[in-house]
Amino acid sequence: MSFTIAAQNLARVVWNRTAKLYRRGRHWTLRRQKDVRETRKHARAQAKLGGERGRDAAQIAYAGVVRTSRYWDRLRRRTWPAISRDVSARRALRAAAAGSGPIVLGPWLSEVGYEALYWVPFVRWFTRQYDVDPDRIVTVSRGGVAPWYAGISSRYVEQFDLFSPEEFAARNEARRADADQKQLALSGFDEEILSRARASLGIDRAAVCHPSTMFRLMRQFWLGNDSLQTVLEYTEYEPIAAIADVALPRLPDQFVAVKFYTGRALMDTPEHRQQLRRLVERIGRRYPVVALNTNLSLDEHADYVFQDMPGLVTLDGWLTPQNNLAVQTEVIRRATRFVGTCGSLAWLAPMLGTDTLAIYADDHFLTPHLYAAKHAYASMDAARFTPMDLAVLSTLDLE
Repeated sequence: MSFTIAAQNLARVVWNRTAKLYRRGRHWTLRRQKDVRETRKHARAQAKLGGERGRDAAQIAYAGVVRTSRYWDRLRRRTWPAISRDVSARRALRAAAAGSGPIVLGPWLSEVGYEALYWVPFVRWFTRQYDVDPDRIVTVSRGGVAPWYAGISSRYVEQFDLFSPEEFAARNEARRADADQKQLALSGFDEEILSRARASLGIDRAAVCHPSTMFRLMRQFWLGNDSLQTVLEYTEYEPIAAIADVALPRLPDQFVAVKFYTGRALMDTPEHRQQLRRLVERIGRRYPVVALNTNLSLDEHADYVFQDMPGLVTLDGWLTPQNNLAVQTEVIRRATRFVGTCGSLAWLAPMLGTDTLAIYADDHFLTPHLYAAKHAYASMDAARFTPMDLAVLSTLDLE
């Protein structure tokens, strides 16, 4: 009996030990299987993450290559044309300055403002950069502006001595219709002016420094694509001290010179005419006013005329096509202040030492010129230049 019980107990012990070992073995196997599954899962996750990181790195690298390529392309498109313009311009200017023969500056056919603010400082830079003797230089312009080129040129040819005003205006209008107001290239009219200018001086041949060189260099600045450095690298600004030898009317000891003309900055509208008349009347209550109306149809602009205004002094009878800019220059030089359309003679007045109030109603095309003018006047210690919107000015009292 006891043997049977002992055998049963032994069998139970063996069974329990075997069952325990089985359970341990199964548990170990299941744990190992789980570890393998987790390892495989982690490996797949790492592989997926690595693939995503690889794709991200590839995309980042590709985007960097694209950005770099675009940057260098933009830099090339901005830099290369500027370098090309500079090389071409300097080659043309060196060729003009070479030798010892005469050099013709011009002919100038574009706006007065561009001549005063850009062309005169540009040719001053040209003569100094290439060490050109002023005795070699002949300026061809219009309106008697020889004093503007003092120290630059020793001789001056007046275009209205070569053409009648009617012929000049018609030919210049035809030139603008065929090309552009700006002298971007040497036109047939330019060549005829140069031919007649040489004939008037008895010169068979002369090198030419044509305005197209300056226009090509600075055009991108005026369009807003280049920095002011484009202008500063090719200009030298100085006050205009030379006095024109012209007859003037009797002028008050103190007066304000006024010159308003129609254009994009100050369109001819009834409202503008009324506002400008009120402004001139307000000035006239404090100072004598000298109006610089020319009554000459020499370009596309027309003067605002203020009639029946007490005390208004005009230049009627004193202006001719040959001297109109010279007379206006000297009147502005003697004025206490110049007030006029922002453009044209408003750019010149501070260079003559006259405080200037430049009026505009639309500054869309004025921004680069205002920027250049302020830097130019600061560099030469010119008189004060104050641009102002007509809408704002009409609400203020004139100082």
